[in-house]
Amino acid sequence: MNAWLRSLRIYREKRLVAILLMGFSSGLPLPLTFATLSFWLSEAGVSRTAIGLFVLVGFSYNYKFLWSPVLDHVPIPWATRRLGRRRSWALLIQALLLVTIVLLGRTDPRADLATTAMLAALVAFLSASQDIVIDAFRIELLRPEEQGAGAAATQWGYRFGLLAAGAGALYAAQFGGWGFAYAVMAALMGIGMVTVLLTREPVVAEALPRTARGGIAARLREAVLLPFADLVRRKGWLAVLLFIVLYKLGEAMAGSMANPLYQQLGFSKIEVANIAKLVGFAATLGGVAFGGGVVARRGLLQALLLGGVLQMLSNLMYVAQVLAGHSNAMLALSIFTENFTNGMGSAAFVAYLSSLCSLAFTATQYALFSSLAALPTRLLSAPSGWLVDQLDWIPFFLLTTAAAVPGILMLFWLIKRERLIPSPLGVAAQP
Repeated sequence: MNAWLRSLRIYREKRLVAILLMGFSSGLPLPLTFATLSFWLSEAGVSRTAIGLFVLVGFSYNYKFLWSPVLDHVPIPWATRRLGRRRSWALLIQALLLVTIVLLGRTDPRADLATTAMLAALVAFLSASQDIVIDAFRIELLRPEEQGAGAAATQWGYRFGLLAAGAGALYAAQFGGWGFAYAVMAALMGIGMVTVLLTREPVVAEALPRTARGGIAARLREAVLLPFADLVRRKGWLAVLLFIVLYKLGEAMAGSMANPLYQQLGFSKIEVANIAKLVGFAATLGGVAFGGGVVARRGLLQALLLGGVLQMLSNLMYVAQVLAGHSNAMLALSIFTENFTNGMGSAAFVAYLSSLCSLAFTATQYALFSSLAALPTRLLSAPSGWLVDQLDWIPFFLLTTAAAVPGILMLFWLIKRERLIPSPLGVAAQP
């Protein structure tokens, strides 16, 4: 017990506090482009089919690996020389996020849904770009032995950001309307900006080969081609990429229609904020902690398997919610179960994605893996609203439960074949 308590002292490090606050800034914009936005759109009378299609505004999360080399290697005139590579890009992106979030809140989806969609897509693009910079900032700022604690701090900060832009935005909207709520969320971006200003620029070791510094062609090869060449040389790489896409599919499809379901069942914004957000937040943190314990005790792939099965079964709680109707007790139980299992699966999943990165290409490869992981949320769950319209709620949620099966079967195959098993040092195993 004393050894465990001593291990927690690392979280008092100023750098870990900075990482937590950057995680908050990273999580804040995400609900504003779909989860919270979907409640606003549903309240405005936008069709469920159109709401489901709004997942497409977040395509940037799927393709952020395409411009991650730019953020890695291209300096910003004047700013980079004075602030450093990571700080200059972070501050620029965060300032643009602040402005676009305010503008998004000032739109009227009833009168001009296209403008709302355009600004939501711009917020998502800037948010994905901020994620690239913050991930690189975290990796470069911390020592190797601190990377695990840094990942945990990022996850906790990220969840607090989701809470602020979820329950916090609903409270603010109830008090002052949606424009006021989005303005408050924009102001909270200042937390990340102040944190970046007060945190030193990471000192990166001279690790690149000399040939990568000789000219533009050599730099492009080092930044763009080598990370992908490193990946495709590994055993079972296509199967691993397919697993990354499929693992969260069922959970993403069900979650994309959660808020429209609550609104249709007659739950108010305050009820959703109190139960779906606050109870769900506590359940997610508990699930993350439990998932981390399973990883430590049972191993990474076993934790992925347990988390995947529980995530799949938790979708059946939505069926129970439809049958129960407007029941706060059932809502609390349903949301607690869904968020706990999602948090557990996410803890193992993030650890797995991190373990797949080669140390020489961490930023670009992590951007690729996380982009693929976001694919179910953005593209594959886009028809969810249309499916609800065609099938109704209970058949839809039964379908989302079945949609989780392919990912679990792929995981069984990976375990049996022992493909791309991560090493204890967090570097992907080579063939």
